[in-house]
Amino acid sequence: MGSYPAATARKPWIETPLVESTALSLSANCRIFLKLELLQPAGSFKSRGIGNLILEHIKHAAAENSAHKPLHFYSSSGGNAGLACVAAARSLGYKASVVVPMSTKLSMIAKIKAAGATDVIQHGESWYYADSYLRNHILEDVQTNGEEIGIYIPPFDDPRIWQGVSTMIPEIQSQLPDGEPPNAIILSVGGGGLFSGVILGLDKAGWSHIPVLAMETHGADSLNQSLNAGELITLPAITSLAKSLGAIRVADQAFEYARRRSVTSVVLEDAEAVMGVCRLADDERLLVEPACGVCVAICYEDRLREVVKDLGPESRVVVVVCGGSDVTVEMVGKWREEFGERFREIREHRKGLEGKGEGDRKRDIVVPSDATLWGNLVNGKNEEVWEVDEGC
Repeated sequence: MGSYPAATARKPWIETPLVESTALSLSANCRIFLKLELLQPAGSFKSRGIGNLILEHIKHAAAENSAHKPLHFYSSSGGNAGLACVAAARSLGYKASVVVPMSTKLSMIAKIKAAGATDVIQHGESWYYADSYLRNHILEDVQTNGEEIGIYIPPFDDPRIWQGVSTMIPEIQSQLPDGEPPNAIILSVGGGGLFSGVILGLDKAGWSHIPVLAMETHGADSLNQSLNAGELITLPAITSLAKSLGAIRVADQAFEYARRRSVTSVVLEDAEAVMGVCRLADDERLLVEPACGVCVAICYEDRLREVVKDLGPESRVVVVVCGGSDVTVEMVGKWREEFGERFREIREHRKGLEGKGEGDRKRDIVVPSDATLWGNLVNGKNEEVWEVDEGC
């Protein structure tokens, strides 16, 4: 195992469908298209970026490693990136091991092992500490041993990962009716790999002007808090249910991209993300994590048009259904029961705001897209920046 393939090795990701959702379109009062990244080999968009990074390492090793020592890929991950690393490496004939934080569920660890991981190691209370342990201890030991080449695979912060993710945009170009650009793209932000890759792809396509909604949940909102602070900040911990968004600090490039006027940072509650999960399961028979459900939630009850102006019935919005493997039918049922009452409270509060001023309705739409221009809130006018009211 581990002989180096030719540069034309099969890509460890696939082109995914783009489907129009009748239910979401009716609710959002515009045309909603779902980019089904949950159909990737590892169950999420991570197959693109992680797969591309692994391919680039293999090409480099074929050119530079005259001794042809076996390659062994090592990933740090809360789950999905590790699963993508193992799936991609194994499909190309290589070993892969993953370091996950202690918060990772046993079911996810079992999935990573079932995918063919050489080893799965638990360490640290969050991804940050698992990653540090991998880089500063495990990989140093591998290098000292010298029997194989240990290659570090980060979950999101590498230009080659963004390059892989960017392949999504040419697909969307060819799949949208008439090849016309969408009026907006909605995606989740954790560490920023998906976000950075999509922005890179939009730039290449000449679509830099397209509005991008960068979605997070309270307790996993490192990008939003960084924008508010005007500088990169590190969260003390991840307290959101959306553990797949659990990067306590986003990539530098993601922060820079998020300062563009075309980008709007939106933060919702866990209850709303769970609602998105449940509604997507009910309406489209698709099962995703809360980290993905938060993107769907903004499309219900006409909330999307509060954020993206001038959307009409024929406007086209692409939602990246990023996927995620840490979800089961039983978990969705539990979340529905646990967060149902809270979501009803949020819904009633929003109904109470109907007929009031536009600013009142934006209390849960957080921060302008350019943290240096505090007036840049959705429509570019100088308006007050609304903070999230935890009691709403």
